[in-house]
Amino acid sequence: MLKNFWIGALTATALLSGQAAVGQGKTSAVPRPKLVVGVVVDQMRYDYLYRYWNKYGSGGFKRLLGEGFSYENTHYNYVPTYTGPGHASIYTGATPSVHGIVGNNWYVRETSKGMYCTEDKSVQAVGGSAAAGQQSPRNMLTSTVTDELRLATNFQSKVIGVCIKDRGSILPAGHAATAAYWFDNTNGAFITSTFYAPQLPEWVNQFNGRKLPEQYLSKPWETLLPISQYTESTADDVPWEGAFRGEDKPVFPHDLPRLSGLTPAQTPASAPAGGETTATAKAANLDVIRSTPFGNTLTLDFALEAIRAEQLGQRGQTDFLALSFSSTDYVGHQFGVNAIETEDTYLRLDQDIARLLTYLDKTVGKGNALVFLSADHGAANSPEFMRSMRIPAGSVGPRIMRDSLERKLVRKHGPGPWVLSYENQQVYLNRPLIAQKQLKLQDLQEEVATIMPTFAGVTRAITAVDLQKSHWESGMLMYLENGYFPKRSGDVMVVLEPGWLESYAFPVNKGTTHGSAGAYDTHVPLVFWGWRVPRGESHFPARITDIAPTLASFLRIQEPDGCTGTPLQEVLIKKK
Repeated sequence: MLKNFWIGALTATALLSGQAAVGQGKTSAVPRPKLVVGVVVDQMRYDYLYRYWNKYGSGGFKRLLGEGFSYENTHYNYVPTYTGPGHASIYTGATPSVHGIVGNNWYVRETSKGMYCTEDKSVQAVGGSAAAGQQSPRNMLTSTVTDELRLATNFQSKVIGVCIKDRGSILPAGHAATAAYWFDNTNGAFITSTFYAPQLPEWVNQFNGRKLPEQYLSKPWETLLPISQYTESTADDVPWEGAFRGEDKPVFPHDLPRLSGLTPAQTPASAPAGGETTATAKAANLDVIRSTPFGNTLTLDFALEAIRAEQLGQRGQTDFLALSFSSTDYVGHQFGVNAIETEDTYLRLDQDIARLLTYLDKTVGKGNALVFLSADHGAANSPEFMRSMRIPAGSVGPRIMRDSLERKLVRKHGPGPWVLSYENQQVYLNRPLIAQKQLKLQDLQEEVATIMPTFAGVTRAITAVDLQKSHWESGMLMYLENGYFPKRSGDVMVVLEPGWLESYAFPVNKGTTHGSAGAYDTHVPLVFWGWRVPRGESHFPARITDIAPTLASFLRIQEPDGCTGTPLQEVLIKKK
């Protein structure tokens, strides 16, 4: 009886794994999609899925939700909620406490300098400026699901990252990526670094030669619909929105040719024979495109060309395109959550997503691509908007907080500097000075943790020593613990009150930001669509770290080596 039980169990396991014996000792191929496309929308709050629902078309967000599976209660489980940690966590299945990307930037005690999350001075730019191109994933300390796919197929699978932001392309593509490309506004080109290749492929050079940024910036940014129809947004001219540099007010239409320095005489339409723009046009401020919906469209243009040129999903191997849309973040930071500009950006992104799904249907075939859509973080409402509605909110000035803390420590302990940096809502203390003064680090940490809540907007603070003494499965301390990495994090972690945010232009507050453990920052969309994905939705709690192991289960590969998430069961139910 026992023998028969184990034989039956082993047979069932073989059938479920898709590797059951067929015929005379032959085995079927491991079932995998032809192409995986990871779509991360920078700063996309969960409610954006439905806020503009009546104005979305049928082929974008509505198609994803109608044909796919949505996890309606997906949250980040750490702080700070920023772009670098968000992308790393999605693709590693781990929190910053494991993968080490504790912020977009952090303070390095050994060098007394700041570190950007993808900074790498050992590599050189390929196709762009040194400042933009010296980037790689080396600061990320764990593998990604994209790395694991490459390993599982003996590097026959292609993995390509695409994003306007370098970190939005580099971190998702992983360490073993085929390629990663990002935008350099100094020359309006998608570039890479020598970490990936010594030169750009010819198809990238040809794409850059089309000078699409200049074309997109050659016309004003008008609303997609009549402006009176943007009933989900506040008025076009409100004091809490930020204007473009060179604008008097943050209102439509936005004169992109003038703001970018591309006057009508310098646009591609009037360029000299041969398609070259003038020297003045080449020196234009092409960075403006980031803060328009056309930055997303440009990103998709490049991604579709990558699919075509690299034959992604069309070579007999499972390939992976890590695609991130970042203009939503730039627009959100400048104009805020409730702006017409934000709504217009999502209506246009909906069209871009429809274009992506249609292209996948035509190239890899319907049902052959596995797509997921999520976000790297959400965003808070603008404090001035919230206060105008009599809802508690506010802002703090990080530099003022740091200076105020420094003065208090100087008064008690003598001349400093006692505070080396205030980054990611964390205080970095001067440990050599503390040792020189024969003080105990833990005592200074506790003193700072007592001082910080006396500042406006700060609700609590906890020392690094206390954070490492215990383990929390839920609550605010869980968020702090999961975001803490000893070699890179600060001495004291600070928590702001709900609705409060950091404003580096304090006391002026324009637009919005993110970074907290508030639901507005942690609650993001998570939708799976395509290959073997059942239709439906779940309201059970899901964590952002569950995405990578879920993809690994779909692909029947090893999860990333630092993964702490678990596969999401409902979406893995095989279609009948």
